[in-house]
Amino acid sequence: MTRSRASTVLLTILSAAFLVTGCSSQDQNIAARGEKVLYLFNWNNYIAPKTVKQFEQSCNCRLSQDYYADNEEMLAKLAAGASGHDLIIPTGNAMSTLIHQGVLRPLDKTLLPNLKNINPSHLNNAFDPGNKYSVPYAYTVTLLGFNQQKIIELGLPTDSWSLIFEPKYLKKIKGRVTVLDSQRELMAAALKYLGYSANDANELHWQEARNLILRAKPYWAAFSNTSYVKELAVGNLWVAHGYSNDMFQAALDAKKTGRKFIIDYSIPREGAVLALDSLVIHQSGTHPELAHQFITFMLDGRNSAELTNLTGSGNPNMSAVQFIQPEIIDNKAIFPDQELFTRLEMIQDLDRTQRRRLSRLWTEIKLRNL
Repeated sequence: MTRSRASTVLLTILSAAFLVTGCSSQDQNIAARGEKVLYLFNWNNYIAPKTVKQFEQSCNCRLSQDYYADNEEMLAKLAAGASGHDLIIPTGNAMSTLIHQGVLRPLDKTLLPNLKNINPSHLNNAFDPGNKYSVPYAYTVTLLGFNQQKIIELGLPTDSWSLIFEPKYLKKIKGRVTVLDSQRELMAAALKYLGYSANDANELHWQEARNLILRAKPYWAAFSNTSYVKELAVGNLWVAHGYSNDMFQAALDAKKTGRKFIIDYSIPREGAVLALDSLVIHQSGTHPELAHQFITFMLDGRNSAELTNLTGSGNPNMSAVQFIQPEIIDNKAIFPDQELFTRLEMIQDLDRTQRRRLSRLWTEIKLRNL
């Protein structure tokens, strides 16, 4: 089992206290010579190396990246004083926090002619009405990944959250299943399975979800945000609750290494979470014009498609479709059709009271021994 969220955030804050601007000595030397350096605070492996080189050539500059593993880590590092980032790629609920804190620069849309390439269904979201601050970058769906052969042999369902919550199924895969180490994601899955919204904050409904999770917990091998990709690919796990781009990678790794099984994945019929990541310009950065140039570059369909072809991320860019590999475009777990899309919800931010209540509930879930 992974370290508790509270400890992770504490360690992140302590380590972030030593982070001044995130720029390396090499970057400082480049800046000292008068060359431009654009600082991007990004998820791991969330831009193709080829794209980085092409952008650097196009702008005669250097793109320097710092990384985070989840939104909590990113927010904690910023709160601890990390600064100098021109661009960040937060998810919707973290975006709400950044906007509320007043740390983002409004976009100058006259500098973003390619904004027209974004599918309107991914614009004007509740976290940023009118897209004053954000430009959609990529998205993932939280779903079920599974070892196709094993699940078929055991006669288990692959289209329902019951696979990770119902003991009658879990007893057949005990110790071979993991769930995300994320209070919002796991609660969302439980709430959707119970027939509620992923954003339901009713205390009684949260208690129902808590009870469902605690009943299933003894059958799970771990709470995991990263290791499940490798463990699925090598066959140690048979089921995982995780992200569509991770499942894409696990399936690809299993195929490349010649495994005698297929990793498949699906959106449960009860519905799931859609996480839209967007490019935003942080006020602590010193190159807002270059940041707009980067956004325009990434709004080009060919450049945007390179990310999807590399990682299997969903893509909100309509002009990218023609450049994306057909097997990815045709995968409904990555590019949901209209019917599937109606079952997806974005996680919304909670108020302070709700966050404290959920944090207490999550601590109980993680620490309680059954």
